[in-house]
Amino acid sequence: MCTLDLSRKEVLRFAVSCRVLTLVLQALFNAIIPDHHAEAFSPPRLTPSGSVDQLVEGLLGGLSHWDAEHFLFIAEHGYLYEHNFAFLPGFPLALLVGAELLRPLQALLNLRSRLLISVALLNSLFSMLAAVALHDLGCLVLRCPRQAFYGALLFCLSPANVFLAAGYSEALFALLTFSAMGQLERGRSWTSGLLFALATGVRSNGLVNIGFLVYSQCQGFLSSLMVLNPLRPLLKLMGSVFLSVFTLGLPFALFQYYAYTQFCLSGLARPIPEPLLKLAVDKGYRIVEGNEPPWCSWELPLIYSYIQDIYWNVGFLRYYELKQVPNFLLAAPVAILVAWATWTYVTTHPWLCLTLGMHRSKNSKTLEKPDPGFLGPRVFVYLAHAAALLLFGSLCMHVQVLTRFLGSSTPIVYWFPAYLLQNQEPLLRSLETVPWKPLTGDSVPGQKVPRNSIMGLLYNWKTYSLVTRCILGYFLSYWLLGLLLHCNFLPWT
Repeated sequence: MCTLDLSRKEVLRFAVSCRVLTLVLQALFNAIIPDHHAEAFSPPRLTPSGSVDQLVEGLLGGLSHWDAEHFLFIAEHGYLYEHNFAFLPGFPLALLVGAELLRPLQALLNLRSRLLISVALLNSLFSMLAAVALHDLGCLVLRCPRQAFYGALLFCLSPANVFLAAGYSEALFALLTFSAMGQLERGRSWTSGLLFALATGVRSNGLVNIGFLVYSQCQGFLSSLMVLNPLRPLLKLMGSVFLSVFTLGLPFALFQYYAYTQFCLSGLARPIPEPLLKLAVDKGYRIVEGNEPPWCSWELPLIYSYIQDIYWNVGFLRYYELKQVPNFLLAAPVAILVAWATWTYVTTHPWLCLTLGMHRSKNSKTLEKPDPGFLGPRVFVYLAHAAALLLFGSLCMHVQVLTRFLGSSTPIVYWFPAYLLQNQEPLLRSLETVPWKPLTGDSVPGQKVPRNSIMGLLYNWKTYSLVTRCILGYFLSYWLLGLLLHCNFLPWT
C-alpha cells in the first residue's frame, strides 16, 4: 500500500475523532448553557413530539440554530416564504434523502427529529470526506505530501468547524468543491464540471468556480497554439467556455425560475398550514398568495439579489458601520491569513502572477524544477480564487461570515498555514524525523502510517514558535468558541 493511501487513512481517522468530539461538545454546551433569546427565524412545530423526539432535540438541538433553522424548515415544508429563497436547495434535498432513509423509525421519530439526525450524520460524513478530498487535492497541486497532509489535518480543526457540523451547507459544499478541483487536476473536466455544478446548487458562490474551468481551458488553448492553426483551438475554447458557464449556471438559473413561477405566475399557490400562515402575518413574511413582489417586474427577475438586498441588507460597503467593528474583528484572522498568503506568493513569483500563471518564469531553465509546496506554480489559480472571494466578502457581504465562507470554499486557508508550520516550526521538523509508526491489526508487516504531527505539536505546546502559537491558537480557539456560542444562539454566525 502506498504512502498516499496510508496518509489518507490517518487523515480520515483524525477527521472521525474531530467529528465525534464536535457532536459530544455541542450536546454538552447545549445542555449546560441556556439558549440566548435571539431574533432569529423560529417557526412553530406542527407535529407533536414524543419522548424520543425530545431526547433527539436535547442531544442535537444545538445543530439547528441560526441559518440551520432555514434549511430544516425548507426540508420539512418547502419554500413557503420569500426569504427562504436565499438558501439554495442542494442541502435541504440531501437532508430529505437522509430523513427518507430513516423512515423505518417514523413510529418513534417525527420528521424534524429525522432531519436533525440527518444533519448530524450527513454533515459528519461530508466533512470527513472533504478532509480526504482536500488531502488528495493537496498531493496533486502542492507536490509536497507533508504539506498536503498537514493541510488536511488543519481542515479537521477548521475555524469554521461548527458550520461544518451544524445544519449549514458548508460541509457539502466543501466536499463537492474540493472533489471537483481534484478531478480537474486529474484532467477529468467533465466530472469536474458536474461536481462544480452540484456545488452551485448548494451555495451561490459556487458560480465563482467557473473560473477554474475557464482557466484550465485557456491553458489548453495556449498550449495548442504551439502546434495547431489558432482558429480551431479558438473555436474549441469558445465552445468550452460557453458550456462551462451554462453547466455551472444552470442549477442557479433553474432555482431562480422556480421562484419566478411561484411568486410571479398566478394559479401555482399551494396550501399553507394555519400556524405557518399566522407566522407570516405576524412577522411580515411574503408568501406566494400575497401581492406580486417588485422583483417580478425586473428585466432580469432574480429573487436571490432582491432577498440579499431587502432582507439581509447585503451590498457594497453596507456593512461598514461603527457598530459592526466586533464583526470585523471576528473576521480579521481569516482575512489576514488569506491576505498574507497572497502577499507571500505574489512577492515570491511576481512574473508568474503578472502572466496569470501562464508563464512560470522569464528564464526557461527554472521551469524544470518548480518549487514544491505552497509556492509551486500550480497554486496560482487557487490563490487568485481565494483573493477574489476575500475581496468580495470584505466589501459586499456580512463580514462575520468570512470564516465559513472562505473555510469551505478555498484550500488556501489550510495550505498556507501548513506551509508556515512546515517551514517555521522547528519542533515539527524534529517530529518529521521520527520514524512513522507501524500499523496495527491485520496490516501487512512493515507498513507504516504518517504520524499526526499536529497532535504532536499540541502535546508539546510549551515549545511552540510564535507562528505556530498564532496558527494553532486561531484554529483551536475558533473551533471551540464556535461550538460554545453558536449552539446556544449566541452571536457566532
